[in-house]
Amino acid sequence: MRHIEFIHTDHFENNYYRHHVQGKLSLFIDFFWQTKFEKLWRQYPEGFSDVLFPNLGYTYLINLGTPFVMQVEDIKFNMKTDGFLPRPGHIECFHQPGNVLFGIKFKVSPVIFEKKIDFADYRGSIFPLSYLAEPGLLNKIRKTASFEKRVQLLMKYYEQKLDKYEGSLQPVSIVTSLLDNAIKTNNYNKTVEELAMQNQISARTLQRYFRACTGVNSKKALQVLRIRKAVATILLSPESFDYMDYGYYDFSHFYKHLKQFLHNDTLKHIKPHLQLLQTLRKKRKPVRIPARLT
Repeated sequence: MRHIEFIHTDHFENNYYRHHVQGKLSLFIDFFWQTKFEKLWRQYPEGFSDVLFPNLGYTYLINLGTPFVMQVEDIKFNMKTDGFLPRPGHIECFHQPGNVLFGIKFKVSPVIFEKKIDFADYRGSIFPLSYLAEPGLLNKIRKTASFEKRVQLLMKYYEQKLDKYEGSLQPVSIVTSLLDNAIKTNNYNKTVEELAMQNQISARTLQRYFRACTGVNSKKALQVLRIRKAVATILLSPESFDYMDYGYYDFSHFYKHLKQFLHNDTLKHIKPHLQLLQTLRKKRKPVRIPARLT
């Protein structure tokens, strides 16, 4: 069984613990999460997988159970320990009985204040977490008895980190505020020059901020946010969806971007996003998809 983001929403809502972050930590962290699959193993004794589409940011994966398999794009990795997972790619996690994962979904990793890291180099794979997170912290997370207590431990830890580097938060504040504003206003087409002018810095400086914080340039970051919001809307409320609300020139423009987002290599693989395409076509029957894009 494959559970697919945007489609099997009940699975992702009911079978994961989540704690969304507010306040100053929200500059860096989206949410903490942990699997709660205990009731699923009777239904899926052979295991199942969870599919997520491209996103911004990074995930710290702490393995609290047995080994699992993580697929990034088309490559599978056998994971026995913890991992650092950049989110701009397509991922699929294969779960078996005994798997328990705890995660931190970062917008920006606070490690940028402590180590010179070009996150643009971290792509297409899952990497050892030991270089980016203190071993003592990882051990404390494992020894902590519950999800809620793990969250409390990490909130305190990262708040202390932010207090220490409070004078260095400007790049992160600028990038996260621009991304938040794009989502709120549905405006994803501003150039880096326009965005830089808003913040009274050079376009080159802003681009450097984006690469340091997200691993991608400003255009790529905004386009990922745009297509994710468009897909979520078309599945949740297809009758009210209008591609022009998201700055697409016409349906062909939107559909082309959708196919790129869905990693359309169906000649070689039967991808889970085919279900998403089928859902889209069924719900948009009045719209004729141009022949050159099918």
